[in-house]
Amino acid sequence: MKMPAILLLVLLTAALPCAAQKTIEPGAVPKAQGDTQTTLSAVVHIRMKALEGARSAATLGAEREGSGIVIDGNGHILTIGYVVNEADSIEITTHDRTTAAATLVGYDHATGLSLLRALVPLAGVTPMELGSADALAVQEPVMVLPHGGRSAASIGYVVSKRKFTASWEYLLESALFIAPPTMQWAGAALVNREGKLVGVGSLLLRSVDDASRQVPGNMFVPVDALKPILKDLISVGRRAEPPRPWVGLATEELQGHLFVTNVTRDGPAEKAGIHRGDILVGVGRDSVRNQEEFYRRMWSLGAAGTEIPLRLLQGAELKDFKVQSIDRNQLFQTKPAF
Repeated sequence: MKMPAILLLVLLTAALPCAAQKTIEPGAVPKAQGDTQTTLSAVVHIRMKALEGARSAATLGAEREGSGIVIDGNGHILTIGYVVNEADSIEITTHDRTTAAATLVGYDHATGLSLLRALVPLAGVTPMELGSADALAVQEPVMVLPHGGRSAASIGYVVSKRKFTASWEYLLESALFIAPPTMQWAGAALVNREGKLVGVGSLLLRSVDDASRQVPGNMFVPVDALKPILKDLISVGRRAEPPRPWVGLATEELQGHLFVTNVTRDGPAEKAGIHRGDILVGVGRDSVRNQEEFYRRMWSLGAAGTEIPLRLLQGAELKDFKVQSIDRNQLFQTKPAF
């Protein structure tokens, strides 16, 4: 017998930690349309084996797994990019334990999203409709659906909606911060009260609160970021507009300074002579104090291939560097198509 979605949600809400319960008003439980099994059927398990010599294997592993969401009748599956980048083989498993091969269709570094396509029709799977994160309110309850069916599903709530920057030259204009955390965040579906997809799981964070409280949770990429580029990913594998310049600098913010914590091997910054431990002071004549300022000023100079003037403190000496930027995708291996 199929359990109605609303009943599952009520049970899950009752199991929430006390801190989360306080933020959810009675009667605010999401009322997903249709039955639970239909909603869960769109979420698949992804297993990936990386290409030999894949650069990403050093940090992410040569074998990876996560979740994906079937979003249309053509077998397209949305997930987070790091699960499938540089794949030699990809296998998906549906809710009824049917396995099928899939191929990587497209990747977008600006959002971090990837699109797969199953190589055979997916019987018994109902694609999940795309919603919008714009209408989500702070403290609104949502469903978090990784692979694994009902036992893996949970209820969270929206802690914050705000910009997000990360050390790998990554900036989202709006990200979704959800608590309590799921431990199966990679590619998990974030579903609103109408049963529509509003986000894709990306990260586990120590705190998702934008205040001083320590609230562990997850960051989700809003599905709204996919909509303008979906057709491009399907047709050409990437967004149509020119890629942003990328230099291979990982930085961390500390007391108004940007410290270089890693320099990508054989990347533009390393070739220019920048080292771990340097302090990034500016882009050209413009000073930068945080990741957002760094990225925006670098990206404003032009597309990938643009020479980026960086000023850094190396030891006690202030130095200027000319860094020849590249498209980040140039460092990823892709499986040859024959």
